Amino acid sequence: MIPTQMLKGVLDGCILAVIGRRETYGYEIAEMLRGYGFGRIAEGTVYPLLLRLERGGLIEATYRDSAAGPRRKYYRLTAQGQEALRAFWAHYRALSSAAEALWQDTEGKSDEQTH
Repeated sequence: MIPTQMLKGVLDGCILAVIGRRETYGYEIAEMLRGYGFGRIAEGTVYPLLLRLERGGLIEATYRDSAAGPRRKYYRLTAQGQEALRAFWAHYRALSSAAEALWQDTEGKSDEQTH
């Protein structure tokens, strides 16, 4: 399970990535993230993020009828959201690369200290 504090920094970008795949709704976003190994992310976490992304102009929403119950709010990326997603991946790759380099260097020093 990924600690909540680590998720906070990347959850917006990951939600944009899910929405970027296809139009979808809040519960499905949480389920898709769970399926990718993010653990159970409460809808109470997802919906405020969706509202913030929508207010920020990164996503837009439309309501659609659902055979399974009440209407659902489906989200899709805006042009600004697509650009934000590209920037997120670039920043994430840079962070991941830096952390991996640090980890490799730390592991090498740990090996040297034990010998």
